[in-house]
Amino acid sequence: MPEFNRFDICEAYYLFASEYHSGQWSKEYQIFGRLNNIQFKCRDFLRSRDDLSENSQLIYDNLVSKIHIKIIKWANHPILNVT
Repeated sequence: MPEFNRFDICEAYYLFASEYHSGQWSKEYQIFGRLNNIQFKCRDFLRSRDDLSENSQLIYDNLVSKIHIKIIKWANHPILNVT
């Protein structure tokens, strides 16, 4: 279980938004605005999940699993499964 560490949370959300946003108007992109509001500055070398701390990786993985569940639910929607 991830522990509460504000910096780890911000880094995980930053990387998640970087990798999964679908444009400026997406909910994931809004994360950048919230991080900016609290004056979060990302490390220059944060490029992938491997650059995160162990705690940040757990938080990031949780965010990714939630978005994949949404994608699976959307892909299995009855309207899309017309035979």
